[in-house]
This record gives sequence, structure tokens and C-alpha cells, in this order.
Amino acid sequence: MNPEPHTQAPALQLAAIDNVAVARQALVAGQTLVLGAGPAVQVREPIPSGHKVALQPIARGQAVCKYGQRIGLASADIAPGEHVHVHNLAMADSDGAQQPGQGYVPTVPAPHSLTFEGYVRADGRVGTRNYLGVIASVNCSATVCRHIADAFKGEALAAYPNVDGVVAITHGSGCGMGGDGEGLALLQRTLRGYANHPNFAGVLVIGLGCEVNQIAPLVSEMAARPPGLLASLTIQDEGGTRETIAAGKALLHTMLAQANQARRQSVPLSHLTVGLQCGGSDGYSGISANPVLGAAVDLLVRHGGRAILSETPEIYGAEHLLTHRAASPEVAQRLMQRVAWWERYAALHGGDLNNNPSPGNKAGGITTILEKSLGAVAKAGSTGLMEVLEYAQPVQAQGLVFMDTPGYDPVSATGQVAGGANLICFTTGRGSTYGCKPTPSLKLASNTPMFRRMSLDMDFDCGGVVDGHQTVLEAGEQLFALMLATASGQRSKSEDNGLGDNEFLPWQLGAVM
Repeated sequence: MNPEPHTQAPALQLAAIDNVAVARQALVAGQTLVLGAGPAVQVREPIPSGHKVALQPIARGQAVCKYGQRIGLASADIAPGEHVHVHNLAMADSDGAQQPGQGYVPTVPAPHSLTFEGYVRADGRVGTRNYLGVIASVNCSATVCRHIADAFKGEALAAYPNVDGVVAITHGSGCGMGGDGEGLALLQRTLRGYANHPNFAGVLVIGLGCEVNQIAPLVSEMAARPPGLLASLTIQDEGGTRETIAAGKALLHTMLAQANQARRQSVPLSHLTVGLQCGGSDGYSGISANPVLGAAVDLLVRHGGRAILSETPEIYGAEHLLTHRAASPEVAQRLMQRVAWWERYAALHGGDLNNNPSPGNKAGGITTILEKSLGAVAKAGSTGLMEVLEYAQPVQAQGLVFMDTPGYDPVSATGQVAGGANLICFTTGRGSTYGCKPTPSLKLASNTPMFRRMSLDMDFDCGGVVDGHQTVLEAGEQLFALMLATASGQRSKSEDNGLGDNEFLPWQLGAVM
């Protein structure tokens, strides 16, 4: 799962038992591959960069192995040197035997503690940024929230240099749902998670007045803030949209004066919570970017920090690698219960979890969800799995935790931020540009050509692992240093580009009525 290539061979065999290799570069028919001690293989057809090539005969129905794990079954006889992809590789049931907790090893703390520069809030929690939030209870108040936030763009904040900005948190829900159902409870938990987030110095909540998601019960369960840094408005009570916008601007001016007094100070890494995401994955993601992030996560956990792995449909088929290192059988059981829920949920809607690899994933060389999941789990490093949470639940355990979310990146990251993530690390092979206010989002490129092509959007190049110029551990140490610098205020590329205002996307469950 964590290859350390040092050569410039045109393809990578990731484990000794693998019967496929991954093309480091586009391969041409007639090209000869010599990988390790195995026999030479002549490439039979053009094979794109990042895609799989067979290293030995694979009979129809035989397992195809990558990462030392089964990623599917051959749907046709495959000769050495042939392209292995959707035309001859089919899904198979996961063959990972569940051994709950048998691989758990307590993390040995690092001998020297590290710190980052964060904003310590009144309740002791720590932010990596210093924003104000304008949060809509319902879609009907979304436009008013945006008008208020837009009034504080650019020069309007010149007098408040210690404030990173004003963010409108809007969504398409809040009404047309049951008043006591799962959908409303999940939305309220997500909104409270954002309202309580330490990256917000202050929050203004705005509703219409007649919505199902009423302001009073929503605000009543939000965490206490210093006087003047939590307020709410209802459009119908204020007399309309213009009146609400004017009142909201006045409240924010008061909040800005208070928020501007905040200063960064050195804090332990126990206050850093990193959400782990991958999107636009390719055949290199599980070789470079995800293992590199996993190496950085191991360092983070050793120094007392937290990491949140999510995207349950994208660990499907690799869950045995997580349950094996669960801190207890109960933690492993909770993870398997969430996987089983997703199997039922997909079947209910006429789908199956192998539908997950997107067209972009397949163009990049990923064929089955097993292959995608085995690569995705590498983001989580090697430390113990300490807890399993439902969507948007607050993260309290130290170390690596799992949060149940969809695989759709904006929905998944929204749950992580609601749970307390104050930094996002996002691996990508095709080139995701995801920003995530109020939490900075680092984009990690799986390959150097894409990093160079999208250099204004990518924060870190993991392609040296593919090229053989770096080991996973070397790149992981560099990424860990970047994570601490970003948590301490160094701007990410998405922040430089002004991205992240529209990515709040809560998971919607239940009937829309």
C-alpha cells in the first residue's frame, strides 16, 4: 500500500503478488517491460499513463491484484502486456477477512511536541482562521445572507486586518421536510457545527420566519460565545429583506471590531483536526498522493492531532484494513454497521456501490470500487482507528477517526468541517479545485504533469513518488510541514484564488415535501 519506488522503470509493480503494473508514462505497443526479478513483458497495445498492464496470463474469472489486494475478476482471458481496464476487469466481492482490532497498536507519542499558531477562542478551542459567518436557516434567507456578506468584500475589511473575511453559509433546504425527522436533525447538527466552529469568531443566523427549521431551537443549542458574537435575525420580524440586510450589516460591524482583536498564539497540535478528502482520483492517487497524506497523518497523530477519514462508499471493499486496526471490536462493529447501511441505501435506490468510480476516475485508470477504495484508505496512514462517527458529529477522540459521509466531496467535507475540521487535505489526480471557507483546503496532486498544468490551484506535488525522485515518507514529512504552516496562517491556493464561498453542501436525507 505504501510503495517506495526509486527507479525510472516505465511501470510500477506495487506488490510482489500483483499480476498488473501501473504505467508511469504512456506505453506503446512493442515496448518491453522488465520489472524486478520477473520475466520481461512485451506491451501488446497502447496503454495510457496511470493505467494497468498485465504482467502474466490472467484467466477469465481469476483475481486481478494491485496493492497486494484483489481489485476484481478478469471478465475475459488477459495476456501479458495487455491493457487491463473496464473491458476485461469486473467487480468482485471483497475478500478481506474481518479481524476486528487484531492489528491495533497504540500510537507512541513523538518525543518532542510541536505547535502551530492558532486563534484561541473563549471556550479553549482553536481556529486556524478568523472569519465571521452569516448562516441561513433556510434557503428562503440565502440571498439576504449573501447580500450581507458581499457588503464586506475587499476594501470594506481594510480597517480589520486580522479578520480573514465574512462568509455566507447558505443551502437549499430548511423547509419542505418533516418537523421531527432525520433530515431536519441532520441539517441542524450540520448548521450548529458550522456556527460553533472555532474558525468563526462570530456568527449571525438569519431565517425567514415560517420555515420548518425555526431559528429559536436552532440557536438555543449553539455553543455560547462572548457577548456580541452570536446574533440572529428573522426577515418577517424585521419587516423585509432590505431591513434585514441593514440590520445584519450593523451587527457585523460590531462583530468585526471584536474579531479584529484576535491574535495568533502557539498551541499544541492536539488542537489541529484535519479532514481527509480525495476527488478526481486517478491511477496514481493510491500510489502517491494518498500514501503521502497517510504518512503526514501518522506524524500528525504522533504529535497529538486528529484526522478524519470519511467517504464511506469509497472505503467499500477496503474496510477490513480499517477494522483490523480498530481500537476496539465495538469501533470495528460501528464501521461495519455504516457499510451495511450504505449497501441497503444503494439497493433501495436501484444502485450498487460499484457504480462509484466516476468517468474521470476511469479515464485516469481506476476500474472498480475495490481498486479505488484500496487507494483511498491509504490517506488514513497506519495508526489505530479510534472512533466511528455519524455525519457532522463533533470529533472528540484524539488520533484517527472515521466519519460516515457520502463520497461526494463537498457533502463529505461539509460534514467534516461541521465535526470540527480546521484544515482540509484534498488529494486529486485529475485536478480538483475545491475550496472550503471557513477551513483552508490544501490540494495534493498525484502526478507532476497535472501539478504543473494547474499550478495556480495545486498546493503540493506528490508526483516525485511516481517518478522515483522521492519516497512516500520524504514527501509526507514535507506535506506535514506545509500542513502546520497553513494552520498557522500561510494561505492555500484556493484562498489566494478567493474560492470556497459556495461549497457548503449538507447531506440531505428524508422526503422533500
